[in-house]
Amino acid sequence: MDVLIVDALGAGKNYRRSTKDVIGAGPRSIAGVLERSDLNCRILLAEHFLGSKAAIDNFDVLLVSGMSMDLPCIVRVVSKWRKIKGNDYPVVVGGPVASDPYSLILKTRCSVAVIGEGEETLEELLRSGLIDGKIPEENVLKNIKGIAWFNGKNVHINPLRPVIPKEKLNKFFPSVEKVADYPAFWACRVHVECVRGCSNFYRTRIMLPDGRKCSECGTCFSGKLAQRYACPQNIPPGCGYCSVPSLFGPPRSRNWKNIVREIKSLINKGVRRIVLGAPDFLDYQRDNIVFPEPLTDPRNPPPNYRAIEQLLSNITSIPEVADGEVYVTIENVKPNLFDEKVAEIISSYLPGSTIHIGCETGSETHSRLLGRPSTPMEALNAVKIAKKYGLRPYVYFIHGLPGQSKETVKETINVIRKMNAYDVEKITIYRFKPLPFSAFGDFQTPPPAVRDPLSKEIVKEVSKVNRERKVKLIGKVLDVIIAEPFKKRRGDGIGYVISEGPVVIVKNAGDKIGKKLKVKVVRVISDRLVEAEEVL
Repeated sequence: MDVLIVDALGAGKNYRRSTKDVIGAGPRSIAGVLERSDLNCRILLAEHFLGSKAAIDNFDVLLVSGMSMDLPCIVRVVSKWRKIKGNDYPVVVGGPVASDPYSLILKTRCSVAVIGEGEETLEELLRSGLIDGKIPEENVLKNIKGIAWFNGKNVHINPLRPVIPKEKLNKFFPSVEKVADYPAFWACRVHVECVRGCSNFYRTRIMLPDGRKCSECGTCFSGKLAQRYACPQNIPPGCGYCSVPSLFGPPRSRNWKNIVREIKSLINKGVRRIVLGAPDFLDYQRDNIVFPEPLTDPRNPPPNYRAIEQLLSNITSIPEVADGEVYVTIENVKPNLFDEKVAEIISSYLPGSTIHIGCETGSETHSRLLGRPSTPMEALNAVKIAKKYGLRPYVYFIHGLPGQSKETVKETINVIRKMNAYDVEKITIYRFKPLPFSAFGDFQTPPPAVRDPLSKEIVKEVSKVNRERKVKLIGKVLDVIIAEPFKKRRGDGIGYVISEGPVVIVKNAGDKIGKKLKVKVVRVISDRLVEAEEVL
């Protein structure tokens, strides 16, 4: 049996725009499950599947991965598959989009939706008949946890599957071979999963649309770790806008040997940019400190410094990393865990690396109401610590959040300006989207910033800061990999900064695809783009 995996992550309605150089861990993890079962598979980006004239007749099963925002694209993907293959060939959809299985199934008419972690569920589906290219019988499907399915008349949603225990999670290994299915994979940021799940089992204090509200019982903050799973008001755990704790539970860390083995294998395939991925990298092996209790406290204990150093020291002992040919960076950290000791460890092994810090709102009060484990002042302090140790802080904010007001916007802009004064590398701004399985799942999607005066103020300030950051790059020499021609200007190429940075339009480099170049920034095109010329 041949399986086609369509990666629709970040595709939205049609195709990826701002994340073209990102290869997530999810589709490769699913490909790894198929390889364990000796099945042939191929990964295609959604835009290439939709735009390709290549025949898909040789594939027997379609697997699709996407986020909630990607539902319109997924509908198109499944529709094309059904039009070509008919209704007898299975379609299985997973990823965050499956958190609303009822809507997903009714809109796509997929055969099965996989909710939450996919590895064990996919294995059970394969054992139950999918390995022969068939959807299991109804009496079998009803006993498989973690799925929703359509019998031609009704949508059936089964109970969630318990999260995969740590020791079993470490037995799964993502596909390395299939990274080469991605175009320009050698120029992309390839995510390697280090931690699954999140330690933030605080809850939002904002009243939910159905009237649920925190009773201030204190269990989230002071109860025993295992007690923090349950909330008397049935409010999902975590920051109100996030579904990670509900879907993936407390953190479970991968073994450092598996992570290093995966990175070595990716490098051997030609990957040059590695992202150590996690909802919070500083949760890495904190779960071991409290074992056998679940890690449901986002503030205590402190980071597992020894485990972090062990992981990073082994990664940087890989020759290609040690000599600078391969760049390794860390994605997300909670500000409250990012102290001087951990900054010193990271900077000693990954000097000059970017570090991604969540802030989301600049209001201390709003932050607590959202259920965040850290405050804006802690985020500011994290930026200062990062700069002190030569790291390059990127900071996240969200506009349109429940509870946003004139006051919270004023405070957020003030914090953004302070971060700019501290020489923050970049500010990333997102619009709030209500996610199923999150506390804010029933809120309405706010209007885009262009139609919301308060959000517009935040976005305008972020754009101003990011443009100022780009202006400071003029005259700087950067190492880039040319990924593809720049279609808007014949002869020029699109380059990705190896050590992270803006997208670079390189003059006269359209015929140098795959080459590593030294380029000098000569002009700022926008708050996201700069223009450069090759240094000869």
